[in-house]
Amino acid sequence: MKIKIICIILTVIFITGCSFGTSIDNLLTPPKLSVEQEQIYNALTDTTGSAINLKYPKSGKYLSAFIIEDIDGDGENESIVFYEKKGLTINENTLRINVLDHFNDKWQSVCDTSAEGSDIEKVIISKLGENDRTNIIIGSSLINNSEKSASIYTYREGIIEKTFSSVYSFMDVTDMDKDNMNEFLILHGSSSSPAVSATYKLDSEGKYHEYKTELNGNFTEFDRLVYGNIGNQRTGLYIDAVSGSGFIQTDIIYMDSSGLNKVFSNPDDSLKTVRASGLNTIDIDSDGIYEIPVQTQFIGYDDVPESEQIKMTEWYIYNGSELERKYSGYYSIAEGYMFIFPERWINHVTVKKDVINEELVFTEYKDDGSKGEELLRIYISYDSASENDHISSGYQLIRTNGETSYMAYVPEAKNNNLSLALGETALCFRFTE
Repeated sequence: MKIKIICIILTVIFITGCSFGTSIDNLLTPPKLSVEQEQIYNALTDTTGSAINLKYPKSGKYLSAFIIEDIDGDGENESIVFYEKKGLTINENTLRINVLDHFNDKWQSVCDTSAEGSDIEKVIISKLGENDRTNIIIGSSLINNSEKSASIYTYREGIIEKTFSSVYSFMDVTDMDKDNMNEFLILHGSSSSPAVSATYKLDSEGKYHEYKTELNGNFTEFDRLVYGNIGNQRTGLYIDAVSGSGFIQTDIIYMDSSGLNKVFSNPDDSLKTVRASGLNTIDIDSDGIYEIPVQTQFIGYDDVPESEQIKMTEWYIYNGSELERKYSGYYSIAEGYMFIFPERWINHVTVKKDVINEELVFTEYKDDGSKGEELLRIYISYDSASENDHISSGYQLIRTNGETSYMAYVPEAKNNNLSLALGETALCFRFTE
């Protein structure tokens, strides 16, 4: 692996005409600045000097080192610039925030302060609660460090002030309780204690009000977070969290007049959602209610070693009071699709792999344990030659994804109520995203 990496680096250096003394950082070209950004940059370096590197947020709405917004409510835009200053002592933080304002058609630096960490993860600019002030919310981190820090700043009359700071693993601004006022939401994972979720509101006097609840596990990271319906006209945050064992477990939180709450007040209910990595919560039918996939074995695999078993996936929804199975079927993480079983297939159909032909085969499973009629074959084609060959053999194209074709062979019905029509087959086939 080291030899391969060295070869790649040397190839890049050779192609670009760089000398062997060139650093890897110098091979990366920063984004070209617009005319306005160039003016802001020149105004910044007039104050800081030229020994700086611009810092770019890694995610979110704002991905530029230059953010141009009205952050003090005066009707005119200011500019926030993130940069790293060179030559500071080891005890000084190199990451800086500079605010520039417009005076007589020229940008001018008005204040400068240090920021937490060394990298900007995400920036959100928003009002919170009933307070009318604009908040600059900055998520930052140390290089190669999963610990992140969220800081909230306000800017008025040439002064930038930090009003809040907390460690976090995930942060967002949202109206969780549907009162038409935003809350600041953070999640913080831990391997030694239950993970915590908290929301913060600002009152008219600028005081933060915290609402907090523990999650149902010692989650170390968060894999997927989505907002969706949870019944009773409520919106919840579905949290696919990673436990120390590497498995995924889902928790759901929501907010109402009583504060921040979790759906699974009994931790055992959340444990029912534990499954392998990659099986993420998904809104299969686009109805706003997310399904949580949990795996069990298909019928007919009782005496088969677990490593050779094919797993059936059951998708559960939270119906407002408890988890309820909504769909069952086959889910292929690697190949990016799922096949939802018609209800008449449940407990009557199983799945096997035809290794020779590289196909997935769905067959009837009889009460006496014997295999019955073959009902469906799914083949994935990655080139036009194999696609044409299978079409000539009676296969039908049901979906495409780029150059990949998903094909189905539906045997002729033999008076079996488990048989599928081709249209029903296409409806049961879904992509995972």
